[in-house]
Amino acid sequence: MFAALRRTCLAAPSTVQRCSSSLTATAPPAAFSRSHSSRRTYVTEIWKNTKSSELGAALARTKDLYKTYKPITPSIRHLRRPLNPHLYAGRPLRSLTLPKRKNGGRNGHGIITVRHRGGGHKQRIRLIDYKREAPGIHDVVRIEYDPNRSAHIALLHNRDPKSVGDQKWSYIIATEGMRAGDEVQSFRQGIPADFLESYGIHTTTTTSAHAPKPRKSKGSQDSTPQSREEAAAAAEAEAVAAAAASAQNLALGLLRSMTLKPGNVLPLHLIPPGTVINTVSLTPTGPGILCRSAGAFGQVVAVEEGAKYVQVRLQSGEVRKILRDCCATIGKVSNPLWKNRSLGKAGRSRWLGIRPSVRGMAMNANDHPHGGGRGKSKSNKHPVSIWGWGTKGTRTRKPGPKGPKNSNKMVIRERPRGKEKRGLA
Repeated sequence: MFAALRRTCLAAPSTVQRCSSSLTATAPPAAFSRSHSSRRTYVTEIWKNTKSSELGAALARTKDLYKTYKPITPSIRHLRRPLNPHLYAGRPLRSLTLPKRKNGGRNGHGIITVRHRGGGHKQRIRLIDYKREAPGIHDVVRIEYDPNRSAHIALLHNRDPKSVGDQKWSYIIATEGMRAGDEVQSFRQGIPADFLESYGIHTTTTTSAHAPKPRKSKGSQDSTPQSREEAAAAAEAEAVAAAAASAQNLALGLLRSMTLKPGNVLPLHLIPPGTVINTVSLTPTGPGILCRSAGAFGQVVAVEEGAKYVQVRLQSGEVRKILRDCCATIGKVSNPLWKNRSLGKAGRSRWLGIRPSVRGMAMNANDHPHGGGRGKSKSNKHPVSIWGWGTKGTRTRKPGPKGPKNSNKMVIRERPRGKEKRGLA
């Protein structure tokens, strides 16, 4: 190739400059390549503005929701990734991570207890704050990718000057729409008495206890001066009570408008019905357990005054009772398009630590109930798992009200199954 370019340059002197530029583009200096290959590729703050390579930009086909690639190889023909340009491209905060020790799905005796696990890229566990006990305003520093979960995580910085060291930083499950620069708060320990005053909102309520009480008349209710005074006092008391109720409703509305923001944590009894929530705890002092994966959410169905429980509808359709003092995060979990991704090739599954799944019909008779025989044959049996129980719709347990007595008292309505799920019931 270089000889052909040299002959072209000798034949056409006017193209010397063009040929020299071609040689420079095709053959980079050896010193540069050696220094570039030996350089340690740790992500630093300087690299944040680094542009993508020309090859990646040429192959990428960006759309509104997903990123696809020009199929120059079979592995990227079906590759599809959600667009997340707001994610931080650097490494996580080291003090909030732990090394992940993999066991390949084996227990302490070396026996496989969870199949289809093994290998994969080295990962570190991000320490997520599921309790959110620290009060006050926290600033969202950045949104990060977490290899251990489908949702994104957000790095928070505590504004409290009393917090020192690692107490200033924490990771939480990012809600949909959360971006760097947002502010979130946790009201798990209750709403401060001067919360509205801190925003410059002053509400004065007058209770009916200070209102003049009507006198009790011993005589008949006729149009005497005493009866007119009693009627005026009663009307004044009703007006004061109405004003107090109106002020209370105004304060409640202002309180909800200031606290019901995505990312804030509130007790369930302070969340109005119809609100979308995530990371719901099942005990008043416990961590958030329900609705934590990408795009997951629950919804508050009913909040009765003075009741012990609050009814919450989960994404499966199940309605269950949860203690009123349990807490939840407002909003929907981030990365809802994760379920529509396509890995494109088997190697990406291996990078994630997922090993292949073998069909039972392809096994031997001693390895699976579907194994053995001549050709494709299941021996005229119902499809079962490797352990022998039905694998396609067979009920193996009956939780909730339809199951054994007191199996799950908290479930009000089970999730729809079968015809009910398909809308045929």
